[in-house]
Amino acid sequence: MRAFSYERARSPAEAAKAVAGIEGAKFLAGGTNLLDLMKLEVETPAHLVDVQDIGLDRIEPTDEGGLRIGTLVTNTALASHERVRRDYAVLTRAIVAGASGQLRNKATTGGNLLQRTRCPYFYDPHLPCNKRLPGSGCGALEGFSRQMGVIGTSDSCIATYPGDMAVALRVLDASIQTVSGDGSTRSIPIADFHRSPGDRPQQDNVLQRGELITHVTLPKPLGGRHVYHKVRDRVSYAFALVSVAAVVQRDGSARFAFGGVAPKPWRVEAAEPLLRDGVKAAARQVFAGARPTRENAFKIALAERTLAAVLAEGER
Repeated sequence: MRAFSYERARSPAEAAKAVAGIEGAKFLAGGTNLLDLMKLEVETPAHLVDVQDIGLDRIEPTDEGGLRIGTLVTNTALASHERVRRDYAVLTRAIVAGASGQLRNKATTGGNLLQRTRCPYFYDPHLPCNKRLPGSGCGALEGFSRQMGVIGTSDSCIATYPGDMAVALRVLDASIQTVSGDGSTRSIPIADFHRSPGDRPQQDNVLQRGELITHVTLPKPLGGRHVYHKVRDRVSYAFALVSVAAVVQRDGSARFAFGGVAPKPWRVEAAEPLLRDGVKAAARQVFAGARPTRENAFKIALAERTLAAVLAEGER
């Protein structure tokens, strides 16, 4: 691990200002992804700003009937919260499917949203990866691509977003609140937060330098049956080949999003009304324009079957 400087911020504004003011600075929360990347020299921040003391570790009701989740709320606390389990159960199920208890005890809400791809070409500094080193090429395009994306990719990158929590947040129409180094704030819909790679795959999301996630806000509960299915290569904790988060209503209507198939949680709202014509019609809409490789083309059929299983469970 390369040498770096370190400080502990005392407020969100102080943390944002510190990172905005130092080239190559990064926020440090639970560290469950960033520290691993630093050990491998995939990430080499010059300065770390520890945000553990800024106080954003509470879950509070909103005036609109939803929940406001601090960026430092751990995955364990979020998944076990009484209202989350009762009113946003798809979120609890996605988090529990995502990692071991030890990791959930450290991983934070904001950090989970910002986790980087687990593409093996990204993790190995000796291999070409446009996300890690822009202009070096994408080794996965002609290499090992079983885990890679089939939709929303580009000629520059076919890596997938690896998380589970954000797939559930996409179904729930969450929004993300931030503060910048100049003190300005904004609210970003989860649908607009993660980026497709285009010709800038090194940019995973729309945050600017020094912009700190402060909260995630959930709207009022949707009701219905909440389901999360994750298909992986081994029974123990692993990243998804395909995952589906869904909220299924009594009349058979549903909203759903996929994980493991794209560079971001993948939801196509226009496909949801097509469920009345069957799962195949909805899946066809979701994966219109898909560009699978020979090794991962199976994901499209797997996603359709997983969606069918999720809907069947939701209608019981």
